[in-house]
Amino acid sequence: MKVLLLRHGVAEDQASGRPDSSRKLTEEGRERLRCVLEVARNAEVQPDLVLTSPYVRAVETAELASLLLNAPKPQTTDALLPSSRPQAVWAELRLHADQECVLLAGHEPLIGETVSFLLGCSRIVVDVKKGSLMCLELNAKAAAPKGVLCWILTAKLAAAARKKRNA
Repeated sequence: MKVLLLRHGVAEDQASGRPDSSRKLTEEGRERLRCVLEVARNAEVQPDLVLTSPYVRAVETAELASLLLNAPKPQTTDALLPSSRPQAVWAELRLHADQECVLLAGHEPLIGETVSFLLGCSRIVVDVKKGSLMCLELNAKAAAPKGVLCWILTAKLAAAARKKRNA
């Protein structure tokens, strides 16, 4: 199985009296995500399943990914809540072991911790920048995860590629 991990894009600042879960993507966040997702689309990345945290910014990220990558409508899962643990993400992936490619849209530090866990090395520290997309390969039918990191695409790198292409 290929697992695509997508950190949500830049979101609104936290406002007093408003729950963190309701923060939306900014226009800058959407644009940076578009850059990343266009590069992924041009590389023929196409998930069979899109799972997302129920937080608004993650749902908006997943919806944009579904649209630009011609993927199914996102499904929310509590396994991708910011308060979740990598073991819950692994359990969720195992429920979908029949899928070839699953995209997960979520938050830091869970995304970085999940990458370390899925690679089978909890000592690795991974700081996933907003709007970054990475791909791991793993056997979701195995008893424990032991994945391989295939690639990482940051929003900064994707924006530079777009700028060069448009020059």
